[in-house]
Amino acid sequence: MPSFASQTESNAARLAAAARHLSVKAYQDAHRECLEVLKSDPGNAEAFYLLGILTADHANFAKADELFARAVSLDAKHAGARAQRARCLLALSRRTEAVETVREAAKLAPSDAFTLDTIGVVLSRAGLHSEALPFYGRAAAANPENADHHYNHAAALQFAGEMDAAREAYRRCAEADPTDTRGIPAIVQITKQTADANEIATLERMYAQHSGDADALLRAGHALAKTYEDLKQPAEALDWLGRAKVLKRTQIRHDPSVDAALFDAAMRTADMLLERTGSALGAPIFICGMPRTGTTLVDRILSSHSAVTSGGELTDFALCLKRLAKTPSNLVLDPETLGAVSRIDLTALGEAYMHSVRTSLGLSGRLTDKMPLNILLAPVILAALPEARVICLRRHPADTVLSNYRQMFATSFSYYNYAYTLEDTARYYVGFDRMVRHFEAALPERFMVVHYEKVVTEIEPQTRRMLDFCGLPFEEQCLAFHETAAPVAPASSAQVREPLYTSALARWKRYEAGLSPALDILEAAGCLDPAERTRA
Repeated sequence: MPSFASQTESNAARLAAAARHLSVKAYQDAHRECLEVLKSDPGNAEAFYLLGILTADHANFAKADELFARAVSLDAKHAGARAQRARCLLALSRRTEAVETVREAAKLAPSDAFTLDTIGVVLSRAGLHSEALPFYGRAAAANPENADHHYNHAAALQFAGEMDAAREAYRRCAEADPTDTRGIPAIVQITKQTADANEIATLERMYAQHSGDADALLRAGHALAKTYEDLKQPAEALDWLGRAKVLKRTQIRHDPSVDAALFDAAMRTADMLLERTGSALGAPIFICGMPRTGTTLVDRILSSHSAVTSGGELTDFALCLKRLAKTPSNLVLDPETLGAVSRIDLTALGEAYMHSVRTSLGLSGRLTDKMPLNILLAPVILAALPEARVICLRRHPADTVLSNYRQMFATSFSYYNYAYTLEDTARYYVGFDRMVRHFEAALPERFMVVHYEKVVTEIEPQTRRMLDFCGLPFEEQCLAFHETAAPVAPASSAQVREPLYTSALARWKRYEAGLSPALDILEAAGCLDPAERTRA
């Protein structure tokens, strides 16, 4: 019979082997090693921790949470298990618990890069970007050969507006792994490209080397499109966007009828709630609309007010509705869930939202929530929160279509799958336009449409109008929004830290020849005045 010491050494060797197997996704081998350890040592926290990682890698977050919780119960000082459990809780839409758990992990002062990076990921995904940044930095320093850690650190720096540091971190990501397709394209997206200083050769080589990787093609192709836009070659920019999206489009198989059904359900919800209202306390300001139409700009303007704090892009309202609706689909927002509003307690919904936001983000007073998709929930928001305000951003239809088509959205977020073709993007705009017009007629006076073009060209009167709508006195610092230090989503991080500019107005005119398929759809639907188009 082996001695205790030899058994301990054997288990340690097995756990080390399991960790190596996990690093190369040899899951069966890792699983076997962990089970062998548990046969002789059923209270081994590290074995449960590694099994939790294996299970989370297979997206079984509920089971992984149980395994990490078991590891913590066996070893209260296991920071890695606490951090991984927090990540699972976030995936299970239990943000408040995730934040509490990840902060417990942080208090244990872990030093390994994997746990430090995980803490950063959980905090940033929970909207606590400033709190996340130092953990990313420590992870990158602890393991400078890991491209993932450098990339996450770079994205966090960009979010915080530290652009020079972000560029350097993205560069280190590329150096750590020359095959990585994230670092160089990210630098291009935040750096003006010129004829003398650009990454065209690198990006074209990257595109050719990753012909079967849809996400890599998106990153390289979008960066090439941005380069040619900087070089004032719009035809080449559109060509690269089209090429970049082909493979991903075939994988997602987007169906425009899904978007249409969601818009129809939202309009029915507006009619359904005409005579219903809840009584939850709280006066958040929801800033929504289609992406890339000025939501971040308006958020910066309003959150520069002394009485307002930006909550960022929050998914809380949709998640609270889904929990109360208890609909069976795996989608947070779908027609069935919107239809379930007829039977849920609106006061409970409003209270759940306010509790979720305040407990996990620690916000008090007036706050903004700039999740664009909340436009689909506008009738429910106004019914559940009687003191809330909804500001819907609108932008010229052709510019809206172009800006959405140019944007590389998170590929895991299906609600923006329309943006892989110009035609689908135009169809989405048509449905959005019809819905918003219905809202303007059906919703109470707490719903307001704001036009991006007017904000850019008439900032003071539009700012006064929005503040008055929100019941707030005018403050001069709202006009100096670009001086606000709060973090900003990467897609808008550079623009909103500059004074207002008008170069994005009527951008579609530079691309008009290539936009014809989308413009035809907008014109046929009555969204675009035919007189605006240049006729050959």
